[in-house]
Amino acid sequence: MEPQWLNWAKRLQAIAQNGLTFSEDKPFDLERYEAIRQIAAEMMATAAQTELQPVLDLFTGEIGYATPKVDVRAAVFRDGAILLVKEQSDGLWTLPGGWADVSESPSENITREVYEEAGFRVRVAKLAAVYDRSRHPHRPPFPHHVYKLFFLCDIVDGTATPGVETSEVGFFAEKAIPPLSINRVTPAQVARMFEHYRRPDLSADFD
Repeated sequence: MEPQWLNWAKRLQAIAQNGLTFSEDKPFDLERYEAIRQIAAEMMATAAQTELQPVLDLFTGEIGYATPKVDVRAAVFRDGAILLVKEQSDGLWTLPGGWADVSESPSENITREVYEEAGFRVRVAKLAAVYDRSRHPHRPPFPHHVYKLFFLCDIVDGTATPGVETSEVGFFAEKAIPPLSINRVTPAQVARMFEHYRRPDLSADFD
């Protein structure tokens, strides 16, 4: 679970962003919503022990109605082992995936991510989970609200090939999972994907 101060700051930022979006002809309301955004940025910067301006710039860059961002992850199995990729950014392992791109469906996003990061062409078999990042022990805390979509995928063809953002590709047994990039995926989430693999009849998880 994320710290309470982060939840408060994100909620205030969303209120400010939505208010600024729908108060274009109300100057006094605009001033109040800008003040709320400033407070949210100060809360986050103070609690995170970082500079205020980058946080304020991040919030100011968000326009329109505030909605969660979407991250997609693929659980790909071969002979009972799960596909993981090693991130160049932190040297840790994760399920292939990343931010969902505009103009692509969820399945198109995840099949592209697997090919780009691991070299395999896959077919989506099942939506396994929709997780709220803030309700899982990801680290570090993230300034935006994020939904994480996990898909079970079957390999169509390809060979293990790292991409621009990955340095290694491998399949790992459940008892031999390497150190994970907790920012992206948690041990409990990987373990749950093994359960979905063993029990295809399981309904999709949520929250």
